[in-house]
Amino acid sequence: MPDQAGQAEQTAPDAPDTPSDQHPGVQANETVVPTLHCASADETLEFFQALGFEVTYRQTRPYLYLAFRWSGFDLHYSRPPEGLDPSREHTGGCLVMVDDVAAYHAALVAAMRRHYGKVLARGLPRITRYRSGATRFSLMDPSGNQIIFIQRDEPDELEYGGSKELDGLAKALDQARIFREFKHDDRAALRHVGSALRRYGNRAPAVDVGLALATMIELSTALDEIGDLPAWMDRLRGLDLTDDERRRVEAELEIAAHVRGWFRKLP
Repeated sequence: MPDQAGQAEQTAPDAPDTPSDQHPGVQANETVVPTLHCASADETLEFFQALGFEVTYRQTRPYLYLAFRWSGFDLHYSRPPEGLDPSREHTGGCLVMVDDVAAYHAALVAAMRRHYGKVLARGLPRITRYRSGATRFSLMDPSGNQIIFIQRDEPDELEYGGSKELDGLAKALDQARIFREFKHDDRAALRHVGSALRRYGNRAPAVDVGLALATMIELSTALDEIGDLPAWMDRLRGLDLTDDERRRVEAELEIAAHVRGWFRKLP
């Protein structure tokens, strides 16, 4: 009787030829540079130079073409299609895969503060918030392009409906994380957590209620809709939490305080 492992080895299909096998001149060392639509050359130049990008090419006539370089990647811009509306934020975009997404966010935020005196966190252009442990953030340029910085080891599969291992208010908090960090939709996240708190708040663990309130404080701060903050803070103070639970909630509140600092001009 033939050895089954050996037989499997003999009958396994050959790996498909790579392009370089068929054409020796094709090598797996390509560089791809995205070409994005540019609605305003002046605004695009100001923004990327403010962030510390090098202008490697600049032309506005007879046609528009701009090229920028920062660290090890390039962005190129050309004339937009007629009728482009940057405010819709559907212009285009690209992915920038990095080893340490937090470091990239910190560098870009620092550059914004140096040039503008604050972080551009609303409207166009802007940078989305970064929370410790997140695997991505977005830079929105003046033309409505989304440049997404992604951690290389981000999980291949994400549960966009919230973790199946959670339920009730805890699951709603995980779903809010998806709205906030992947869809960049703070308003949807705030609505979702608020709805879940009304539905499950009376029977959810106190720590989940505290985390939900802290999350709503952060999101409403980012949206500049702070009318309900005093009531939420009063409810937070009335929760019966252990020391460990209180530290978890306080960590979330520190994020809200950090968000407030984004919108404050430097002295």
